Amino acid sequence: MLFVAGAAFLFATKGIFSKALYQRGVGFELLVTVRALLAMPLFLWFGLRAGPGKPWVGADEEAPTLTVAAAPPVRPRLGALAAAALAGIICYYVGALVDFKALMLIDASIERVLLFSYPALVVMIGSILQRRAPEGRVVAAMVVTYLGIWLVMGGVDARELRANLYGAALVLVAAFTTAIYFLISERYTRELGSTRFAAVAMSASAVVLAIHYALFCSWADIGRLDANEWLLLAVLGVACMFVPGLLQAEGVRRVGAQLGAIASTIGPPTTILLAAIFFEERLNAWQWLGSGLIVASVLVLTLGKSSGR
Repeated sequence: MLFVAGAAFLFATKGIFSKALYQRGVGFELLVTVRALLAMPLFLWFGLRAGPGKPWVGADEEAPTLTVAAAPPVRPRLGALAAAALAGIICYYVGALVDFKALMLIDASIERVLLFSYPALVVMIGSILQRRAPEGRVVAAMVVTYLGIWLVMGGVDARELRANLYGAALVLVAAFTTAIYFLISERYTRELGSTRFAAVAMSASAVVLAIHYALFCSWADIGRLDANEWLLLAVLGVACMFVPGLLQAEGVRRVGAQLGAIASTIGPPTTILLAAIFFEERLNAWQWLGSGLIVASVLVLTLGKSSGR
């Protein structure tokens, strides 16, 4: 539980360090690209540590997704590697770009709460793919989730809603890409293992981000970064991406997805608190209510799977 809570806390600090870099004039595309390139060697080292002559999946590995399943020790197929790469490009290239763009437009606290709505999207997309109607409990939780999203965006205040609409829409796109990542990983981590899946996904996204940056941005901007900016970027890549990724995987392996979901709810309140301390961001009463509804619906969606408890 401490591992998952620690991961949620570190993930929650992403918006704070990003805002600090934005204030120093660092663009979101540079930030996303450098963050991925700094984290990629660490993910590769950890994911491939078993060596070329050993199985890709260890007997003690499980998938850090909404459904935790044991992984058979088999060699990876090309299709599984391609699926992991596709998941990484969708989530850590497309999703990361729109998410960090949104952080330039809306408060970090609002971004974190809206991004935390992705489990509802996982359930909705899963129901569509399986061609089955969701349970009444799931429908109710999804309705509550989107009511919470509307409130967090400033739904009762038309002026606040207009101000947050574009940035919030970008975050919801990022949440959708996160849901796609979880659905793909739920299937292919059984073959690749959670750390190997993450290594392939992160490597693919880092390569595509580097190509994107080379085509649309200037590498000279990276050369102009000072020591403090490199330090903040290193913190984003290592402390806000690589380390929490490992903590979450190990925590979920030990306690399961259901208990892990309880610990992960520390994320949105952490961002709200840190944003209030460092950037004087304040949620109004309706946004607090919306945040609570989203977190509560995530618990209902996740914990409802273990009705025997």
